[in-house]
Formats: sequence, structure tokens, C-alpha cells
Amino acid sequence: MLLLGVAFSGTSVAMPALAQESATAPGEIIVTARRVEERLQDVPISMTVYNSDQIEKRNIAVASDLALTTPSLSVNTRYGPEKATFSLRGFNQDAATAPTVGVYFADVVGVRAQGGTAGGNTVGAGAFTDLQNVQVLKGPQGTLFGRNTTGGAVLLVPKKPTDLLEGSIEGTVGNYDQRRVQAAINIPLADTFKVRVAVDRNKRDGYMKNLSGVGPSAYNDVDYFYGRLSVVADLTPNLENYSIFHYSRSDTNGYATRYEGCDRDPTSPLLGGSLTRYYTSLAACDQIDRQAARGDGPLDVEVRNPNPRIYLRTWQFINTTTWQASDTITLKNIVSYGEYREQAAFSLYSDNLYVPNTPVTQFFAARGGPLPGSPFSYIRLDTQPGHDAAAESTTTEELQIQGRSLDGKFDFVLGGYLEFSRPIGYNQQRTGVYGNCASPGTLDCAGGLPLVPIAPGVTVPGAIVSESRTRLNFDNHGIFAQGTYNFTDQLALTLGGRWTFDKINGYSESNRYIFADIPGVGTIPVSRSCNDSLNHPDVNLLANGGDTSACGTTIINKSNKPTWLIDVDFKPTPDTLLYAKYSRGYRQGTVNFTNPGLETSQPEKLDAYEIGAKLTFRGAVPGYFNIAAFYNDFTDQQVFGGLIAKEGSGIAGGAAIINAGKSTIKGIEVDSGATLFDVLHLSAGYTYLDTKLKELVTPTLSPDSPFEAIIPRGVIGGPLTYSPKHKLTLSADVNVPLGDGVGDLSLGGIFSYTSSQYVDGNSKIPGYSIVNLNASWRDVGGSGFDLVAFATNVTNKHYRNTAGGGYESSGIYDFMYGQPRMYGLRLKYNFGM
Repeated sequence: MLLLGVAFSGTSVAMPALAQESATAPGEIIVTARRVEERLQDVPISMTVYNSDQIEKRNIAVASDLALTTPSLSVNTRYGPEKATFSLRGFNQDAATAPTVGVYFADVVGVRAQGGTAGGNTVGAGAFTDLQNVQVLKGPQGTLFGRNTTGGAVLLVPKKPTDLLEGSIEGTVGNYDQRRVQAAINIPLADTFKVRVAVDRNKRDGYMKNLSGVGPSAYNDVDYFYGRLSVVADLTPNLENYSIFHYSRSDTNGYATRYEGCDRDPTSPLLGGSLTRYYTSLAACDQIDRQAARGDGPLDVEVRNPNPRIYLRTWQFINTTTWQASDTITLKNIVSYGEYREQAAFSLYSDNLYVPNTPVTQFFAARGGPLPGSPFSYIRLDTQPGHDAAAESTTTEELQIQGRSLDGKFDFVLGGYLEFSRPIGYNQQRTGVYGNCASPGTLDCAGGLPLVPIAPGVTVPGAIVSESRTRLNFDNHGIFAQGTYNFTDQLALTLGGRWTFDKINGYSESNRYIFADIPGVGTIPVSRSCNDSLNHPDVNLLANGGDTSACGTTIINKSNKPTWLIDVDFKPTPDTLLYAKYSRGYRQGTVNFTNPGLETSQPEKLDAYEIGAKLTFRGAVPGYFNIAAFYNDFTDQQVFGGLIAKEGSGIAGGAAIINAGKSTIKGIEVDSGATLFDVLHLSAGYTYLDTKLKELVTPTLSPDSPFEAIIPRGVIGGPLTYSPKHKLTLSADVNVPLGDGVGDLSLGGIFSYTSSQYVDGNSKIPGYSIVNLNASWRDVGGSGFDLVAFATNVTNKHYRNTAGGGYESSGIYDFMYGQPRMYGLRLKYNFGM
């Protein structure tokens, strides 16, 4: 009996729908979680699987959409959904760190990137179109997969060209003026040569309304194009070559956060408080008061940025050659090359700030500072003409040998992995701390932001413009082997090992201008020095002709570590799997040049323990029940630390990654489903997650550091970020055949609940629940057309999903909100199926 449902957390898929062509029995799901095709219920890995129908019902278009209804999976959209990072089982990725969750497309990891803000390392917008399935693997997967990660892996399996002439074209219209077109066509040009093409064009207005009167009218919009070409060539009956080229282009206004808290009583700079924080916190309070006076709603923001933009381009070529060398040996070679480019210009704190009117600001105004009521910008990132904020290429090469002993008792996979990520020019961006542009011709700044001369540490009024450029080389290599020995048909032992070699070689040049208004002269640069005053003190770039190589810094961070897996699984019956495993996880260190003296962090180490069961039921009410319990001991944890700059340093603050933490992560995942009366399909998934920070020790700052304090994210005894204690998803689908020549009717609903969670050390967002509904009429009147109506977040819940952070340095609490109610219609035409 075919069991359909909705993908949830737990030890299996939330729906056994046929995931891949295979010789298995109907209704069984085939996955590639261990790099070979296996029946899902035989794989001792906690995982969730979505088929193409479920991807459509959830409106999954970018990677961040995946987390809404996947227990154990959370997402950080701090810099917008297209630049999101994943968290699985409490393992988080902060900016400038390696991913804790690897995202793989056709067995190849996402293109590496590391700019000033988190981005890259995933798939481009639209990559979820025309997929066979998505597999979310939970727990360390470093033994068999490209890079070593601690949280898990997300595998996107595209539909492979077949020997059928078939295809589809689909149009979607929805609220917020959504217009989307998807199409796919499969063409068998010969018995041994098949081609498949898929495209996706999606455009939707933003749902965060901008009331500043400057710049775009709305933020959090969607605007992307995605295309894919796949070719299968059967060179001989035993030799297959499979090539994929895919491209993604996303061009949006970016994100905006809403101000919802501020420090109304900051310490005066005249009494030793931070000058920066005094101005920003009180100006933020004024912004919040304006919102209240207007009666703004949760989706109303106030951002004064004339030209915001997040422009992302990703492309990747993948070639997989598979040779069936004998009945027991298969050789597979996977090679890829891809590029990621990003241009980003946005207000980091979505601000529309004006100098507050207080005795302190009047005191500074009388001495040449800005007048109360004059506008200023806190931290605004801008592009530098001719440069990308992040631009990186990634080349991978992986050779696998898959085999089986002649008696069928021993299966193994062994191989080697090479990854080289190289910069495409400099990653280069400009940051205005209090203003972004000086007089024309001095700096070619886009946007023309107003100059606000209140920079500390100068005797004349001045504005700071910071420039930086970096080049980062990543080498990630590994050798691996994993084998399973079946002592009997019921008892098996799996051993796996990997040795990983990681290296980051980075180079940076970072400097800052200080401009001043000189009576009778105008606005001119009065100082240009290195941002890294710790390693490059007393450098005068105005005197040396602007040779920024005088600020050049090279840092190399490398490590090599073994990881392993020990698993015992027992099948007392063909429909019962019990397993217990222990694995060692590892995540490489970091390099981040923006924090002088705190540029690097070292690798993390994880000991993960898990026991689980997968049960399949047959008969009148077929179904499944899967459960896993896990415990993780996490050491040398990479923790985000907010940096408070010393007055006069010329630095607004920072965000360092430090090895400050030791944590425990434990939990339970349950996944179940059943089919009733052949038409009603029910599924439920639940995750309980208990994370606790056990140790938090910050590094000691040197006396000449430009920073005066490190404030690590989290508190001892408290939870980790993006780790909700409870996450629940329920679904029901009713499928009713209407008869020959009429079509099939399907009605479905999905309920998901996420409990409260910390999204940085001080910001806790409340829990929220989301309801999605869909209705479809397949093959309307035998015409080949499908008509689908959908609505997500049907109760129009306004819920926070992340925070801006940085309260310590800015005095601002700002939050990003998830999508409001979205609804629409899809019309799809299928042919040749």
C-alpha cells in the first residue's frame, strides 16, 4: 500500500512516496544517505525526505523555506532568506564560520563563499524546482560526505533524464503580485543519450512595508531566475556519464527588520559611556516612538536607504561518471566547478535615525558635532564599483569505489575527496559608520549618503568611511572508508572512518578615512589609516599615496582531524530496524579579518550518541513509526562574541568567533504516519531538543587591542541559539479519485508549531504556529491540466523568526518577521506522462 504524508522530523521520511526509480517494492522509498541506493527503512540514520509534490505544497523555492515544517531544522535569515544558514539539532553557523549543515546538489556541496556577512555555501534560489526528492540527514555526516559537518546534511536530488518524452509547464499567480513560471522537458535524443531542461522564474513584492519615504516601498521581496540542463550519456552498457549545469540569479531589495526595543537610559559619553551607543540607542527609541504614533503594524518598517540591493549569482557544473566494473565493484567519479558572486548594499540595522535632542547632544553640537534632529546612518554596507562583496570559485573532485563481497555479507565504500575554493578577485565592500560619502570625486560612493560629522577621536567634526578587501583560499580534502558487515540477515555492524585536512589562507587590506568639514575648504579626508591598528599602527595612507598594501595581513589557519562512525543495527523482522551508533564530528576553524587580534578560531569537536528504531506496519492500516534519541557532547565550540570598541579606535564594533563554549545537546525525534481507508493519509513529526551551554570562557584581550570587551552570545546554563525545545508538524491529505476521464481531487493541510527560542544571546523570540492548506484537481477532465489552490500561514500569524543582534554595542532590539498569509493559484499542464 502506498503511504503518503508530509515530511517531518524523526528517523525517517514523513511520507513513503517513491523517491527514485528502483527495483524495490511499490511504495518503498529509496535514498542515497550512505552514497548508495537503499530502502529508507533500512538506513540507520535519522532523516526527513520530501518528494516533489511536497516541495510544491510547501512553496519551497529557496533553502530557508525548508525549515518551516522540518523539525530539528532551523534557519537563520539574519541577512535575508537567500543568504540563510541552517541549524540542525542546535548546531549553528554564525557569520564567517564553516557550515554546520552541508547542502549538496547531486552529491556535490554548495559553492563556498565568505564575504562580510553570511552567504553562499548552499544552493541558489530556485534550485528546488524539478527535484526527485530532498533528504535532510541529521547528525554528523562527515564520514562519507564532502566537507565535515557537525549538524547534518541536506541532499537535493534533481530529476534525472529518462527515456520518456515528457514535460510540464506551470504558472502561478498569488497575492503580493506574485508571478511564477516553471517548466521542465525531458527529451530522449537516442536510446543512449537523454536531455532534461528545467527553468523557474519567480517574482513577488516584498511584505515589509517601508514608511521612510526613501528607497523602495517594500523589503523582503522575491525576484529570481533559475535554469538547469541535465544530460545522460550511456557510453557503454556499463559506463554512464551524467552532466548537470545549473544557474541561479536573485536580485532583491534585501531584508528589513522592525525596531521593537531600545535602551532609553544609556550611559552618557561624558560619564564614560560609549558615544556611538548613546546616539544610536536614543535615536532608535525615537524611531520606535514614531512607529507607535503612526500605529504601525508588525510588518511596517522605516529604512532610509536610497539604493539597497542583494544581488546573488551562482552557477555550477557537475559531471558524474559511473562504471560498473564487475558484478561486485562500481567506480564513481564526481567532478564539479562552480562560482558564487554577491553584491550587497543594505542597512545592517534597517535604520532611519536622527540625532536625539538631549543636553549631551547639545553639548557636542556646540563644539562642532551634529545638530539635534539631523539624520545619520549607523552601519550601512555598500558596494564598491567594479567589485563583489563576495566572489569565490569551488572545484571538487571525488572518487568512490563501491563494492560487495562475493558472499553478499560485506558492503563498502571508500574514496578520496578534494576541494579547492579560490577567490575571483577581491571580496570588497565599503562601510559607512556615521556617513558613507564625502565630497564628489574623493570617493566614488553609490547612494550619496549624508555626511554626519560626529566621529570620535578627531578634533574637527568628521565622518568615517571604512574600506576592506579580502582574498580567501580554502582547501578541504579527505580520505574515507565505510563498510557494513552482515553477520546474519538480522545483525550488522558498520564502521566508518575519515581523515580530513582543512586549510584557509587569507589576505586582507582594510583601511578607514576620516573626513572633516574645513571652513573655506570643504569636506576633505584628514586621516587615512589601517583599520587593523593592532598589527599596523601609525600607518599614514595619505602620505604614502594610498598604498593599502601597507595594511596587508596574511593569516593561515589549518587543521587535520580524524572522524569515525560505529553503528550496530538489528532487524528482528523485515519491518523492524533497531540501531545504536557513536560518531565523532568535526568542524574546521575560521578566519575573519574584521576583528584585529581575534581573527581566527580553532576547530570544534563533537561526540554524538544515538539510538533509534524504524517500524513499518502493513495490513488494513499501513504506516510507520520511527523514533530516535540522541546525546551530543560538544567541545571547543565556536561562539559568536560581540565586541565593544574602545573610544577613538575608529571601529564601530565587531563580531568575533571565539572558541569559548562547551555544550550538551540531547533530544528525541519521533516520526509517524498511517493510511486509512486508502484515501486519508496522516503524518506527525515531533522533536524535543534540550541544549545547554556548560562553559563560556572568553579570550583575554591584549592591552593594545582596539576592543575593550567581548560579550559572548549565550549564558552558562542557558540554551543554544536557534534551538527551539519543541517543534511539531501534523498533516492530513485526502485523495479522492473522481473517475476515469474526470481526474483526482486532493485536499491537504499542514500544521507546524515551533516553541520559543533564542536567536542571539539577548533576544528570545516567542513560539508560533503556522497552518498551510492546499487543494488540487489533477488531470482536470482528462485534459492533462492540474489546478492547484494554495494558502500558507492562513491565519496570517505575525511571527518573529530572527533578530538583528548587537544590543550591547547599539542599544537596539530589532527583529525580522516571517511571511504573512500567502495564497494563489497554479495551473500546470503535463504531457507525455
